[in-house]
Amino acid sequence: MIRRFPILPTIIVGMAVATMMALGFWQLGRAEWKADLLDRYRAADGIETAVEFPTTQAEIEAARYRRSSVDCVAVLAMRSGAGTSAQGTRGWMHVAHCALDGGRTGDVALGFSRDPQTPEWSGGEARGIISSSGTLVANPPLAGLGQLAKPDPNDLPNNHLAYAGQWFFFAVTALAIYFLAVRRRLRPSGRE
Repeated sequence: MIRRFPILPTIIVGMAVATMMALGFWQLGRAEWKADLLDRYRAADGIETAVEFPTTQAEIEAARYRRSSVDCVAVLAMRSGAGTSAQGTRGWMHVAHCALDGGRTGDVALGFSRDPQTPEWSGGEARGIISSSGTLVANPPLAGLGQLAKPDPNDLPNNHLAYAGQWFFFAVTALAIYFLAVRRRLRPSGRE
């Protein structure tokens, strides 16, 4: 008995492999884009000139890792979360959500402590560096807190090359499995 070549499964596997390959090449492009972005952030880290405190996404993108200052007119809320001190100690970062002039709002990371209890701070002038999230990391720290670790663009991962490798591996694996399945299907059964 002659077995026929599986056309529909071949088309489906071909489309899946093409999609995986396209995703792999897309991730290679993302790796280049991320490398350029990280280079820009590293260059911004060395610029001493301060920028105006950003409040929109476009402003945050342009101001990341730059020096800035802000006048916190009123503290709207306080929160605490995981943080790292300038010496590398793990503990708490305390952040004030502030009302700014012109009806805008923004966040100021006041500083570091080993205590999760939020400190008392009624607002005022804050200077520091804009983090990747758009929060001003105060330097010097405020509210009697310790210095937080400086925002570092090297903390942002660029794992797109690994993702590309995964997609290419998936494509090769799918082809190998399909090749073995088709070869087995087309092999004569030995019964004539």
